[in-house]
Amino acid sequence: MHLVLLTAWTVLWFAVVQRHGGFSWHYLRTGGELLYAGPHRPDGGLNLYAHHPELQMGPLSFLAAGLFNPFPEPVGQFLAAAVMSLLGLVILVVAGRSAAWHFLGTGTNHQRLRRRVLIAGLAFIPMWIEVAVRFGHLDDVLALFFTTLAVRALTRGNAAATGALLALAMDSKPTAVAFLPLLLALPRDRWLRAGAWCAVLLALVWLPFFLDAPDSFAAARFTIPNQPASALRWLGVEDPRTPLWDRPAQAAAGLALGCFAVLRGRWPAVVLLGANARIALDPSVYTYYTASVLLGTLLWDVIGQRRLVPWWSWIALITLYGTVFAVPDDATRGLVRLAFVVVSTAYVLFWPVRDRRRRQPLPPGGQSRQMVTS
Repeated sequence: MHLVLLTAWTVLWFAVVQRHGGFSWHYLRTGGELLYAGPHRPDGGLNLYAHHPELQMGPLSFLAAGLFNPFPEPVGQFLAAAVMSLLGLVILVVAGRSAAWHFLGTGTNHQRLRRRVLIAGLAFIPMWIEVAVRFGHLDDVLALFFTTLAVRALTRGNAAATGALLALAMDSKPTAVAFLPLLLALPRDRWLRAGAWCAVLLALVWLPFFLDAPDSFAAARFTIPNQPASALRWLGVEDPRTPLWDRPAQAAAGLALGCFAVLRGRWPAVVLLGANARIALDPSVYTYYTASVLLGTLLWDVIGQRRLVPWWSWIALITLYGTVFAVPDDATRGLVRLAFVVVSTAYVLFWPVRDRRRRQPLPPGGQSRQMVTS
């Protein structure tokens, strides 16, 4: 029933948004065409990033987008939006199963856990449709999808899969580097294995571009306007475009906060903290950025704490998405974004959270494999 409700909610939002969707799909379609063109085009194949630094998506995203290019553009866009919307539902299922496995043996009420996933999912879906359908950002969709699968592998203690899936997330969108501290949540003796898998898959996908076309590094210097509603303005950055230090600072802040969360025993907060670092320091304020925050609050609400009502998912939705329509002043919206980052970051790092995993040991032979379905 929970999955039926979430599916109906997804279909409703898809129907409302799809008619005006695909705002950024042309970037993915163009990147897919260029990548599959190979040496037949001087700006295609491994020369893609050297000639088109505005294409800020990862190679894996262009490979996936190219699968829809044989269709007429409107059909391909529709099919891609439908597939990406479906992945949002898969994320909710995987998040629920990850939580169930994480709390295995603690006496967790699984019906209560299902309700928590349902309530958080109702907040998550509108923002997922924003990134998947309205903007058509397949790179963000794949990065968040692979990150969720990495969380699932992490809860099962699978080091190779955790490292490989985080690499695929970064192969889809480089900003997923902020989620790397999830590797440190594995037992220490598995760090090397996880890191090796991650490094190898990253090298296999990215190195050919930089070795064949060293000018590909130009993509890292691509800038966008510093918008009046950005939180960056409230931090005193008045540059009209992206400062050179900004993207490294986003990655460094996300990594540092994520590592501190793991050190504090709060690894379910890593995705939220990485997303927070991005929206605090990014010069743009596109609403699809909020999808990564909502994935972070989803994971925190269902794995990181025990409350029945997942407040943070709804706080994020109302604060970051609702104010876009309710608050007309750019500077005020920027202040609200910064306030959300500061308060939510402080909460997940320092608010007392009881460790439920130590409440009861599993009885001998009683390892229940009951999982949530949504």
